[in-house]
Amino acid sequence: MHHRSPFDRRAFLRGLSAAAVLAPAAVRAAAHAPRDPVFTHGVASGDPLADRVILWTRIAPRPAPQHPVQWEVALDPGFRRVVRRGTAFARAAADWTVKVDATGLPPGAVLHYRFHALGRMSPTGRTKTLPTHPVHQVRLAVFSCSNHPAGFFHAYAEAARVADLDAAVHLGDYIYEYGRGGYASEDAAALGRLSDPPTEVVALADYRRRYAQYRSDPDLQALHAAVPMIAVWDDHEIANDAWREGAENHQPATEGPFEARKAAALQAYHEWMPTRLAEPARPERLWRSFTFAQLVDLHMLDTRLVGRDLQLDYRDYVGPAGFDAARFAADVANPARQLLGAEQAAWLTQRMAATRARWTVLGQQVLMGRMNVPAPLVFFQIGFSDYAALLFKAQTAPQTLTPQERAILAQPAIPYNLDAWDGYAAAREAVLGAARTLDKNLVVLAGDTHNAWANDLQDAAGRQVGVEFAAPSVSSPGLEAFFPNENPAAFAAGLEQLIGPLRYANTKDRGFLLVTATPDECRAEWRFVSTVKQAAYAAFTGRTLRVLPGAGQRRIVEA
Repeated sequence: MHHRSPFDRRAFLRGLSAAAVLAPAAVRAAAHAPRDPVFTHGVASGDPLADRVILWTRIAPRPAPQHPVQWEVALDPGFRRVVRRGTAFARAAADWTVKVDATGLPPGAVLHYRFHALGRMSPTGRTKTLPTHPVHQVRLAVFSCSNHPAGFFHAYAEAARVADLDAAVHLGDYIYEYGRGGYASEDAAALGRLSDPPTEVVALADYRRRYAQYRSDPDLQALHAAVPMIAVWDDHEIANDAWREGAENHQPATEGPFEARKAAALQAYHEWMPTRLAEPARPERLWRSFTFAQLVDLHMLDTRLVGRDLQLDYRDYVGPAGFDAARFAADVANPARQLLGAEQAAWLTQRMAATRARWTVLGQQVLMGRMNVPAPLVFFQIGFSDYAALLFKAQTAPQTLTPQERAILAQPAIPYNLDAWDGYAAAREAVLGAARTLDKNLVVLAGDTHNAWANDLQDAAGRQVGVEFAAPSVSSPGLEAFFPNENPAAFAAGLEQLIGPLRYANTKDRGFLLVTATPDECRAEWRFVSTVKQAAYAAFTGRTLRVLPGAGQRRIVEA
């Protein structure tokens, strides 16, 4: 089904300290290194467990329908202590990708792996199994929204240099489906990053070509070779603003059934990503858990495809009399509205009840925090700076307010993004209620918006339940592109004032989120890069916040 908000959500999103260091020349030089004629897309690992990990590579297409590929895993980078080896097959039916579930590995071990085929040795990858013994910390690099034509993937390069990472967590929009000239591609030609294929991706061959382009990026290859990845999809791996039965960017009349497009997208995703299928007959079943000893339970969720009901649309609540706030509030709170779906929601509650780690971390796509802003801003009846000036006037000289200004100030605060948990209030209450009942130290990770956020998570009764740390985009533009005339620092500070639970916002910088969990705290560092439009850049830390464990302390505090 075609869906579009009255203000285009994606348009709104693309538009709502350490010392800086220059990127080492070796990383940029890798972009110009001779391309391996066999292992054209490097190596990757993912979905680590205590005794196994997925290993991934791809060979250049061959005339035969399949070709053997040897693999090996060692305790040392010189491969003198090999612990596992075997033979897999690259097949044309899987786009010549190779995925090996390497089992029988030691827990909590740093491992090295490589492939051999056609007389060539692949690059060596580094991976890590999950620990079973107590550990003093778990460190995760969190990513979202990596748009190839929008700019360079410097965030991936920076994370690949973090030596003590346990895993990379990608929260979706790993690729974008748009054709050339589409979203955020105005600089693509100048950057040498025009989308391939040039058209919007719809069929299986299209998705495969798009993944091949993204996986050719040297910075993305460096990240995959450095650390195992735990990933979920968001909407752009399929189509913009996807839901259970359709997407805003899918037109059945010209692009065929949505189910066929979704099937193609998911097939290509699992071919090109180092994922482990929990149920091979159900490739859409992506939710799964990862336990880092007694310290972190990471539950990866799908808020996009399996259970999501159609997004609400503000146009349905605006008429001659204005915005029907009462009807909107009733619909958004409808207990029947699903985001996770009944099966996944029940699974999450069961997993939270069954696991006992210090920190319960949810890796998922969209913001869970309550991001309510004044309705006149949502409907573009007034600019942000003008609204701020109006608030100041109301505080300092209320007698001078005109009837029109009073009417603007009297309008309610409403969610700015109905694609997020704000559009599924009952589903959010169910998750928060389960975490509160089970006495969990809840940390929610989110992406999707292209901006950095930190929210206190409160239930409908105002009780503090946990926190949310949201990653900025790798390259997709943030709110600075939508409000080019606003001062970004003032804009972010204004949002922190307007939105009660919001404790931090950065609406202009690209980068990634570094999360470090210890028994005493869970710390979030927002790592940014100065530009994605040039090969040379500077890296810096924007803000560091933390949350402490235990009832009464599950809120954001300064580091």
